[in-house]
Amino acid sequence: MSLQAAEFFAELCLPFHDHAVVGATYFAAPVSGAPLRLRIEFTATIHADTYGGLRVAVIHPDRGEIDAVALSFLDHGTFHRRDEANNTRPNTKQYGTFSTYHHLGRPPWEGAVTTGLRDAIEQYTAVWFPGAWAASTPSRAASRSAHRAPAPPATRSQARTR
Repeated sequence: MSLQAAEFFAELCLPFHDHAVVGATYFAAPVSGAPLRLRIEFTATIHADTYGGLRVAVIHPDRGEIDAVALSFLDHGTFHRRDEANNTRPNTKQYGTFSTYHHLGRPPWEGAVTTGLRDAIEQYTAVWFPGAWAASTPSRAASRSAHRAPAPPATRSQARTR
């Protein structure tokens, strides 16, 4: 059955305008005109047709892969709710993973919460492609700015000391 990778990457809501999904791999050029590219692919487990996370890599056209990081679904809580609702126990094949076998009309990764993965990808791309995420999603970057409230003025204690 189909992995439905394009739909999974659409669910991540990555902000890069110049991107494509080829097979089960997401490719993007986060900074226009820069040579570095981003590649995101599913990581397999020891079980056939079962995936346990994403592998995010920075690619240079001449030098190849420069850096990569593995983001497990388990570490980022992607299937925590689904596994809890289904009473899926840790250390089983289904825990924190998904397989290509699924109900017709539903994605194999049904029940995934991609917020943790998206945040991790945002942090990783901020190192290799500074400003690319903010340039693509100005409203999200603006909403993350912190507003500092002034601290109350320090006053001397009225208590007497002996």
